[in-house]
Amino acid sequence: MPIRHSIIHQIDKKPDGTPAVLHARDSELASSQAMENLLADLNENYNAKPGKAWGLFHEESGAYPLSGWLRDYFDGKQDFITFSHVAVEHLQKLMEESNLSAGGHVFLAHYQHGMTDYLTIALLHHSEGVAITENLEVVPAKHLDLTQLHLAARINISEWRNNPNSRQYISFLKGRGRRVYDYFRDFIGCQEGIDSPSETRTLLKAFSDFVESEDLSEDQAREKTATLVGYASAQAKHGEPISLEELAALVDEDRPAAFYDFIRNKDYGLSPEIPADKRTLNQFRRFTGRTDGLSISFEAHMLGSKVEYDQAGNSLIIRQVPQQLADQLKREANRNG
Repeated sequence: MPIRHSIIHQIDKKPDGTPAVLHARDSELASSQAMENLLADLNENYNAKPGKAWGLFHEESGAYPLSGWLRDYFDGKQDFITFSHVAVEHLQKLMEESNLSAGGHVFLAHYQHGMTDYLTIALLHHSEGVAITENLEVVPAKHLDLTQLHLAARINISEWRNNPNSRQYISFLKGRGRRVYDYFRDFIGCQEGIDSPSETRTLLKAFSDFVESEDLSEDQAREKTATLVGYASAQAKHGEPISLEELAALVDEDRPAAFYDFIRNKDYGLSPEIPADKRTLNQFRRFTGRTDGLSISFEAHMLGSKVEYDQAGNSLIIRQVPQQLADQLKREANRNG
């Protein structure tokens, strides 16, 4: 993961309402193992955060200038240091206006992963701790606390510049409260283009429909469910979108296009690549049971809506019975009527 350029600035903002003070660095950070470790740890914590939003730049304007500055940097019209300075000055202004942020260290890094260029912008904070010196003394010490990462964004530069129709080349953390992250989203100049939880739910609905249409055994259905969840979770962990073609090939190795064709022919409205929502995936588990002459299986998200469990009576109530099963039951009822 080569780091092309990186820099850290500091915005010192006290909670007492005094003006924020910007401490801007005048030179890039040198390449080092520590820098690579910082970026790797930052990406790991960023990818693990739930509740990310995905979107695209607003049209460049005075209110949303970052995309223009970023374009000038990649077009060679200004260097990385100049870009970082105008960007952090704009962030300082918005931070003052919002009166919500406590400031912090602003980390900007342009790096490559494979053939793809990324820009990460994150507001970093320290935690108080202790350290042991060479003389075995215990002393106060500060350290970067990446588990407290709340304001950060990652821009897929290659996607932005090469695919003008994309609506998901920016991801950003939504934070703990809307007002807190609103100013940071406005700093990036991002509008939400993809609803990750909704897209993930639609994908899981399409998968359930596909499994039902294939009339699979319970073991086969369980195996394919594990494949889907495993692949989608791995993509989310690495900050990568779900590729429907890749997923289809994993779900059915003998017919690698079957699931993809099913999605396309049924017109679920899914993009070829969608960002995975970890919370939605975590809810997608299968409850299964088998006894003499009876086999029951359903996804966990259906419990409480289409399926209700009466613990006292040890019984299940199933609503919206699958049409194929309903037709069979009606035919049997008519024969016995």
